[in-house]
Amino acid sequence: MTFDTLLVANRGEIAVRIIRTARELGLRTVAVYSDADRSAPHVRLADEAVRLGPAPAKESYLDADLVLKAAKDTGAGAIHPGYGFLSEDAAFARRCEDAGIVFVGPTPEQLELFGAKHTARAAAEAAGVPLAPGTGLLPGLTEALEAAARIGYPVMLKATGGGGGIGMSACRSADELTGAWERVQRVAAASFASAGVFLERLVEHARHVEVQVFGDGRGRVVTFGDRDCSLQRRNQKVLEEAPAPGLPSSVRTRLTDAARDLCAAVGYRSAGTVEFVYDAAREEAYFLEVNTRLQVEHPVTEEIYGVDLVAWMLRLARGESDVVRDPGAPRGHAVEARVYAEDPSRDHRPSAGLLTRVEFPGGVRVDGWVETGTEVTTSYDPMLAKVIAYGPDRAHALERLDEALARTRVDGIETNLGLVRAALAEPSFRRATHSTATLAEVGDPTQRVEVVSGGTLTTVQDWPGRTGYWQVGVPPCGPMDDLSFRLGNRALGNHEGAPGLECTLQGPTLRFTHATTVCVTGAPARVTVDGAAVAQWEPVTVPAGALLEVGSPTEHGLRTYVLFAGGGLDVPAFLGSASTFTLGRFGGHGGRALRTGDVLHGGSATDHGAPVPVGDRPGFSSTWRVGALEGPHAAPEFFTEDDIHDFYAADWKVHFNSARTGVRLIGPKPRWARTDGGEAGLHPSNIHDTPYSVGAVDYTGDMPVLLGPDGP
Repeated sequence: MTFDTLLVANRGEIAVRIIRTARELGLRTVAVYSDADRSAPHVRLADEAVRLGPAPAKESYLDADLVLKAAKDTGAGAIHPGYGFLSEDAAFARRCEDAGIVFVGPTPEQLELFGAKHTARAAAEAAGVPLAPGTGLLPGLTEALEAAARIGYPVMLKATGGGGGIGMSACRSADELTGAWERVQRVAAASFASAGVFLERLVEHARHVEVQVFGDGRGRVVTFGDRDCSLQRRNQKVLEEAPAPGLPSSVRTRLTDAARDLCAAVGYRSAGTVEFVYDAAREEAYFLEVNTRLQVEHPVTEEIYGVDLVAWMLRLARGESDVVRDPGAPRGHAVEARVYAEDPSRDHRPSAGLLTRVEFPGGVRVDGWVETGTEVTTSYDPMLAKVIAYGPDRAHALERLDEALARTRVDGIETNLGLVRAALAEPSFRRATHSTATLAEVGDPTQRVEVVSGGTLTTVQDWPGRTGYWQVGVPPCGPMDDLSFRLGNRALGNHEGAPGLECTLQGPTLRFTHATTVCVTGAPARVTVDGAAVAQWEPVTVPAGALLEVGSPTEHGLRTYVLFAGGGLDVPAFLGSASTFTLGRFGGHGGRALRTGDVLHGGSATDHGAPVPVGDRPGFSSTWRVGALEGPHAAPEFFTEDDIHDFYAADWKVHFNSARTGVRLIGPKPRWARTDGGEAGLHPSNIHDTPYSVGAVDYTGDMPVLLGPDGP
């Protein structure tokens, strides 16, 4: 069982954790990755990395053939599966053994026994573990309805191969059970190897309590106390803590003994978790399932016992059976919050995109995999990181976690940070009288500006933009019409360059969760709040829940601006500016224009501010007279005297192919004083010895361009 190279068949924070621990033990490490993870931290951290395939898990992390080939090609003597993916796949574990590769986890037989909930339930019954009234596998709906009537509603319909809250449906009547029957079977068939289902009595207002176990595979099993994982959304855990609070000592002892007896009865090997449903009103607990792998929430157990469960798994896999020892008594309290890439206000819909700022605080443990610049996709589980706080008691641990989350920033996408902080303050959670239904009643109080419609091209800009970087190819960006932009900020009492929105053609539709004062400036356009017209160039307070809609310019002009009181939008600076550079994919909100479903932060309501004086407002028409100063490329070196005369005398028209990079002009063709561009290139317009500036007239071929803020 000795090996010196470990392949980690996983991704994300658990892959990072395993690789770091393995290297501390002197092991050479191999990472595997999909195309979506090619730049992920676990890939950079490992000694060697092997591409599995494209982003879909079935074509990469779930393809056992590819993982085994990677192990053989790199000489890996062991595979740690982490959690999820292949971690509880008995067939994969058996193939590892057949190939002479150590599977860091339970035996294939144990994975099979506990991998199907109905066989796990039978094993628990044989070991004397308390069970909720339920059934074995059900052959059909008729038998399910008969069993439910016997057990008594409500019941939980479960897929035997389910996990992570998938393949479960609470049924409170025969009609609900009938409606859920085919749906749960269909989900089970699509997500797991079996479509088999069974019933259990549903304990209302239950708590989710579990016991961490570790066995040496020879009959010795030790326990690491209990954890509470009751704060869940859609049956998936969000916040976990150890020890479980408010648990009577008799129940605590009973659960620990039951978990140990069950796993010892099968000679359990490696890390595992026995999960229970706890009915606090009756002070009774029922067996739920056995997770034959490392759990996401294992850090809280590590913190109060001072152990490294990943190191234990690796050392046991290398044959060090004496690593399994009594851990002693727990010390203090630990609590963990999962930071998810999802929008709690939209039923926890996954959120994806470029992370423009990632900051985690010191003083607490953070197990994560994201960093500024990470591209988050919807291909995998939305967990970005786990923030774990320890304290001498529960109150201190909760306070430390709340402080840490307040200092955590993940910008560019939506996360559940606000929801978790609200849950920490929930009175029932503080009293430890919460249940698995508690989180559903907690809302995210974070002030938000929701993008109902992004408009044609709406971007975050500030003024003067990203100055001082053109020499390295980064233009200043910022608003095209900076006068309108600055006047709007002044009207709100902001610094004139505070971040706001530039809207091109059709503007956005925004919903505000809190009352917020805005000022819309720029080209004349119809602006409404919940359908009622409001004035431009004046501060307007949009009530909580109301819609602000900015229409297309009604006369002349192309761009409007939305500025926000309270210092503008809260957007991280990139190279000193919040401005969006869409061509470079940085700055603003995710380095791009706004899209439907985006969420912005910042802004506040204010009674201060005043309309922009009418005399200060720029006029908008179809004809503009532009003042000009000649630079170094006028006549006679580049243009003829006639060219210069024609240039000033002409009425130029704007070409349709114009943008923030530059406004192309249609007019007379130059004669040119030279035949080519010399060292700069073939065409006479090519110049290489003078920097550009915003508003300068540059020639691309024979067409002049007024360079814009996103210009070359």
